[in-house]
Amino acid sequence: MYPEGTSPRPSSLARPVVAGLVTALVGFTSSFAVVLAGLQAVGASPTQAASGLLALTIAFSLCTIALAWTTRLPITTAWSTPGAALLAAAGGLALGWDEAVGAFLLCGLLIALTGAVPALGGLLASIPVPLAQAMLAGVLFELCLAPITALATVPWQAGPVVLVWLATMRWLPRWSVPAAMLATLAVIGWQVGSAGTPWPTEVLPRLEFTAPRFTVEAFAGITLPLFVVTMASQNVPGVAVLAGFGYRIPWSASMLATGAGSVAASLFGGHAINLAAISAALAAGEEAGEDRDRRWVAAVSAGCFYLVLGLSSAAVAALAAAAPAGLLAAAAGLALLGTLGNAASSALADPASRLDALTAFLVTASGIGFAGVGAAFWGLVGGLAVRHLVEAPHRRAGAKGRTGAKGRAGT
Repeated sequence: MYPEGTSPRPSSLARPVVAGLVTALVGFTSSFAVVLAGLQAVGASPTQAASGLLALTIAFSLCTIALAWTTRLPITTAWSTPGAALLAAAGGLALGWDEAVGAFLLCGLLIALTGAVPALGGLLASIPVPLAQAMLAGVLFELCLAPITALATVPWQAGPVVLVWLATMRWLPRWSVPAAMLATLAVIGWQVGSAGTPWPTEVLPRLEFTAPRFTVEAFAGITLPLFVVTMASQNVPGVAVLAGFGYRIPWSASMLATGAGSVAASLFGGHAINLAAISAALAAGEEAGEDRDRRWVAAVSAGCFYLVLGLSSAAVAALAAAAPAGLLAAAAGLALLGTLGNAASSALADPASRLDALTAFLVTASGIGFAGVGAAFWGLVGGLAVRHLVEAPHRRAGAKGRTGAKGRAGT
């Protein structure tokens, strides 16, 4: 990579450092509202949600720095945004916060096991991509309706946020979601100030330990869906994004690192960390410099800037707690519209698996749990049932028909 004993010249560091700053700003500001909404939906108090936000930021910052530094590859990690959306949809499970923390810890162990035990990765790979994407789309569906609901219930607060999002989507699409998040914070700040409400005083970052409690309901309702969504919607695409830039990620080391980071963060309220997907391109692409061998500096830079942004977690959470009802969810919904579109498109792309994907989507989007287990789990089960009981026989019959036709054509 470099001759022994040498390092990149200071003059060559400007572009990757700036790329790291952009990566951190986009990654943090575009999805912190989703994380806060998800943690609070499964029982976290505002201070516990702030602790979870800080724990996740510290975990994936250190993980990014360690992986990029040791591999000399532009590997970036992040919190699981789809996983946070899953938590927001799982709020009706009536689980305790300590049960949710136990579920987070087990999810981290499963991620680490994926790196340590290749067979577990093979088992995960056996889940059809359309079903995993359909489950994700179902999870996101209700949250992505929140901007519409907010425009009806709190129009004067939600309207400016939506307008900012639309304007930046037109002229600065990369910054549309961060701009909407900042507009949300500005609206909250204006409302707090105009109402004469005392400003939040808990603005210093603080980690709050929660002893985990393990239950079957939390494992089935949170751990398994969170693991599947995080792996299928973050880790696998994260590998693909970097492969598109010509980098081969060390799978085992990455899963062991993010799994261990998830376990550590879970004890302070963090749900899961994973390989970055969308924001990964910012540190691995040409924005990080023409020299591909030096783009790892952008990842290290991003990790450092993420740590700085993490110091604002308590202040951000305090402002979010003062938000009008539905406004934070509306901002989260805007942040996830692109993810919903991609998931739905991928789920329904193949006509041969469209019925099972629709089943998984509808069951998950219904939000109706059963036997104390959330809709996301049953959506995956329902999709697999339709796939094997209904669609598989049709596929086999179609294959036999094509084989017979070829045989007759050859005689």
